[in-house]
Amino acid sequence: MAIRFSPLLFRRIHKWVGLVLGLQFVLWTLSGSMMALLDADAVGGHGGGAMHVMPVATDGLADPARITGGRPVQALVLRDIAGQPTYEISDAAGTRLVDAATGRPVRVDRALAEAVASHGVADPVVGAALLDHANLEARDHDGPMWRIDFGDAAHSSAYVSATTGRHLVTRGDTWRTWDFFWMLHNMDYVSRSSFNHPLIIFVAFGVLWLSGTGFYLLFKSFRSADFRWVLRRKKMR
Repeated sequence: MAIRFSPLLFRRIHKWVGLVLGLQFVLWTLSGSMMALLDADAVGGHGGGAMHVMPVATDGLADPARITGGRPVQALVLRDIAGQPTYEISDAAGTRLVDAATGRPVRVDRALAEAVASHGVADPVVGAALLDHANLEARDHDGPMWRIDFGDAAHSSAYVSATTGRHLVTRGDTWRTWDFFWMLHNMDYVSRSSFNHPLIIFVAFGVLWLSGTGFYLLFKSFRSADFRWVLRRKKMR
């Protein structure tokens, strides 16, 4: 049976497509409003003492050339990790940490990760977990990392790289609330990171189609009789 493309058919499709897209417009309005109302400083998630640069003691440090064995390196950085002068060495084999005083390898275990995350933080640590890869909260970072949970009012979680011992980011309940509405706003229900994905592109074309059919139905809804009053006014003049 052939489908007849009549104004009635377009009106029916337009009605249901408008309902679905209308619900998404409500979600866009609600999520945008909530993101604007949340405290921007609390949402940022980059604050805290662990992000501050700490001075490094340089007395009695081992010669970097001896530690590297004369092998070529891509980068060598002297850092303070929880009060311990440490060389961060990057070469063809990857990135590793070495005690700058003794030359011994430094492993970012739970105790060291907690010390890094707790720098400048008065709240107690209530939990720790080693992640093989980033979760949604730390999705902007790569590699294995420690999640250190604190017993504060915001239920903060600090993420510390298990490779470099660097504090990556801190997330709290305000950020988690913002991230939920961000997911609704950009319609990225998987990674929550991009506006450029098939679902939102499909919705954009749906809105374009809705606008086109809306104009079509608008003109189809009028009859010449609807404009008689205009002709009458012209005759009276």
